[in-house]
Amino acid sequence: MAKKVKWGVLGVANIAVAKVIPSMQKSEFCDIVAIASRDLGRAKAAAQDLGIAKAYGSYEELLADPEIEAIYNPLPNHLHVPWSIRAAEAGKHVLCEKPIALSVAEARQLVAVRDRTGVKIEEAFMVRTHPQWMGVKELIDSGRIGELRSVLGHFSYFNNDPENVRSRVDYGGGGLMDIGCYPITTARFVLNEEPARVVGLVERDPELGVDRLASAMLDFSTAQVIFTCSTQMVPYQRMHFLGTEGRIEVVIPFNAPNDQPCRILVDAQGDIFGEGIEVLEFATCDQYGIQGDSFSRAILDQTEVPTPLEDAVKNMAVIEAIFRSAESGEWEAVP
Repeated sequence: MAKKVKWGVLGVANIAVAKVIPSMQKSEFCDIVAIASRDLGRAKAAAQDLGIAKAYGSYEELLADPEIEAIYNPLPNHLHVPWSIRAAEAGKHVLCEKPIALSVAEARQLVAVRDRTGVKIEEAFMVRTHPQWMGVKELIDSGRIGELRSVLGHFSYFNNDPENVRSRVDYGGGGLMDIGCYPITTARFVLNEEPARVVGLVERDPELGVDRLASAMLDFSTAQVIFTCSTQMVPYQRMHFLGTEGRIEVVIPFNAPNDQPCRILVDAQGDIFGEGIEVLEFATCDQYGIQGDSFSRAILDQTEVPTPLEDAVKNMAVIEAIFRSAESGEWEAVP
């Protein structure tokens, strides 16, 4: 039997109990041994439902557990950095939900803590380890669509619940932080470079204050990236990569299903009626399980995590620049 990393989970966030924990429990190298909540009753209920051995009524108790080697942090955005720091200082490796920080300055704090403590810390962008995204990058790098010149993205869902953590400005809510970060990270991943400047347009909910509709253009040296994200629009997601000789369309780029194959469409003929489009399927898999195993393997093998923490700093720099542009009405440089 393969050696497994023993994990603890901070909080009972829906993404954790509904998606990430069940996926990691089915994976090869992850063993979820404890879960914590500031409400012991909620922790016990989640532990019972998920078959987790230990439940704690505080995050501090979980971090003090010597059995736990790694922490998954799915807390609200404003708690990502404080509790990831405390976990690292307790000697635990940390896989933290995106966005890992509320600012570039916060993200750099995590880099400093990682370097000081020697633990591994990674931003949980599960898409960065999904086979379909590896496939997209390989196709583009191989020249399948010629020179990549344009990337178009969209990601939206509907939520105007004032009680939802994504609707709280003080919690780091809003569309850019929650879902706009995905087109940014995947475009940067595929292009393998950083944008020099960005321009952004942001509309805020008049009552909640969070950004509910945002569009941005990112100026890379070799391509232009344009995307829109919204938290109050019909649920939809798509990514398009257009080159000098063809295009690639990622059908379900971000919330990839774990019960059916993923598809990308490759059009190397440029027929606007869709004739000659090749459909590439990627076998059914669970991106949260792959993510957990990739992080666990880095711990077990004492190797680097798949996506270094410095990448999180760079992604946050783009988000910050978009917000600055929305305020200034001008192009803003990405430092």
